[in-house]
Amino acid sequence: MRFIYASYNSNYNSIDITTFNNILLGIDCNKAEEGIRTTLGSQCTLNALAINEPLEYVRLALDGKMQMWVDAEDSLELW
Repeated sequence: MRFIYASYNSNYNSIDITTFNNILLGIDCNKAEEGIRTTLGSQCTLNALAINEPLEYVRLALDGKMQMWVDAEDSLELW
């Protein structure tokens, strides 16, 4: 599936995606982040990712790599 457009919907805290075949999808950020261990800093970075780069956020959520990304962000805080 090729994505065409994704945007953050602040009213529902979700990512709205329109696909190549005009299929509309919604990713609930609360559900996507359920069970993810974050710090205050990594949570802010995760929120910024959803708002500024929603396709990357969706890719991490669907690939199951969000925790790995958050852990990498937390390890960069020391530098």
